[in-house]
Amino acid sequence: MVEDEPAIADTIQYALESEGFQCHRLEVGAAVVEELDRQPVALVVLDIGLPDLSGIEVCRRIRQRHDVPIIFLTARADEVDRVVGLELGADDYVTKPFSPRELAARVKAVLRRAGRGGPPPGATFALDEERLQITYFGKPLDLSRYEYRLLAVLLKKPGRVYSRDQLLELVWDEPEASLDRTVDAHVKNLRAKLRDIRPDVDPIATHRGTGYSLKEGL
Repeated sequence: MVEDEPAIADTIQYALESEGFQCHRLEVGAAVVEELDRQPVALVVLDIGLPDLSGIEVCRRIRQRHDVPIIFLTARADEVDRVVGLELGADDYVTKPFSPRELAARVKAVLRRAGRGGPPPGATFALDEERLQITYFGKPLDLSRYEYRLLAVLLKKPGRVYSRDQLLELVWDEPEASLDRTVDAHVKNLRAKLRDIRPDVDPIATHRGTGYSLKEGL
């Protein structure tokens, strides 16, 4: 969600999280593409009237690199703005004031049309590197230092297979003093913590003789 008015942002966050979505907030448009590069999301709710860039320009920049669904949010119901926005690649257009229920319904409808269905995969994990926190299906994970680092590495490139040696180099402070089975033990612990939240989902794939990856399209 990209919205600079705190009261409106709070309303959007409440509406989406009530429906099971994990909501990440930004207040300026310049940071949006960088954030999408860092972690994939299921959908963007984008205010047109941002303090730094117009939502139209932000949409243009997003479309140069990402095909994520976009819903415009604006106080202006002008038909020209609507047409320009949709021609740029926005998927829907909601005019303020709006009801939280209406917005949640629009989000679900756009996700269905995009073939994404609901909160996963974009909402399955949320990585907050500033707070060293990872949430899973909206619930914070209680992770050790190396569990956090290991999962963060996997999250940044879903589908990429990392060997145990690569994970040791990327995650551990003294990889030369650690053993391959150290990685296996930490993956086992991670799986147990993830299973406590969603026993029906196993997001970490084991590649026999190689290593591990985070599954794509959970």
